[in-house]
Amino acid sequence: MAEALRLICASAEVTDAGKGFRFRIRRYGREVPAFVIRFNGQVHAYLNECGHVPAELDWMPGEFFDDSKLYLICSIHGALYAPDSGRCLGGRCQGRGLKPLPVREIDGLIFLESER
Repeated sequence: MAEALRLICASAEVTDAGKGFRFRIRRYGREVPAFVIRFNGQVHAYLNECGHVPAELDWMPGEFFDDSKLYLICSIHGALYAPDSGRCLGGRCQGRGLKPLPVREIDGLIFLESER
C-alpha cells in the first residue's frame, strides 16, 4: 500500500530555530491552521493552536520561537512549548501540549504524512 504524502514546502523555507512555515490541513470537516518548524536539525509540525485556548501561536506569520530560540511561545498567553515534542513547559498551557502532525523530509522537501 502506497503511503500518502502531501507537500508542505521546500526544506530551505524552514531554518533551524527560525521562521516556521504555515499551512492548512483539513480536520474534522474544516480547514485548520498548522505549521512546521526546524529545531536541532529536525522538522516538527503542529496544529497552530495554543493548548490553553484555540488561538494561533505566531505573533507574526511564521514567528513561533521566543527570543531565546529555545522554545515555541504563544503570542497571546506566553505559554511555552518544547519545539521537538510540543510538550507544555510553562505558562497558561496548564500541561496541555501542542497537537503534533506527522512530517517527513525527503530530498529537500517537507511532506505531511497521512494521518491514519
